Amino acid sequence: MPVDTSYAGREYPPNSVYEVGAVKIAEFAAAVGATHAAHTDADAARALGYPAVIAPPTFAVVVAQRAESQLFEDPAAGIDFSRVVHADERFTYHRPIHAGDRLVTVLHVDQIVERAGLAMITTRAEIAAEDGEAVATVVSTLAVRPETTEES
Repeated sequence: MPVDTSYAGREYPPNSVYEVGAVKIAEFAAAVGATHAAHTDADAARALGYPAVIAPPTFAVVVAQRAESQLFEDPAAGIDFSRVVHADERFTYHRPIHAGDRLVTVLHVDQIVERAGLAMITTRAEIAAEDGEAVATVVSTLAVRPETTEES
């Protein structure tokens, strides 16, 4: 089944709240090699003016991917995740993500373009605090390889 290009322009409803935990931030920081003390030490983060440990900049992908799953898990979209290749990701921050944040994300499917057999999907995840305060925007471009047929 090919990717349904009519999904371009679709906006999904806000997903459930993601509560950012200090342990998750520390685990992510270790995984990506982010060694600044503000990622693991609340006192160091507070000394810099933050209310709690802050997440490394790419942590927003954890939150964005939860929202993207709405698109990938929709069978009518025609996206076989085993054929997805990550092409590009951009982050725009309105403020750092910190432990204790309760984040809600709205996913927008900004564009779906077919090129040389690939479906190029651009999504935009608008991440906000539960009270509506803008936190970050994550724009992802994913390439979905076409299905291959085996010749007998």
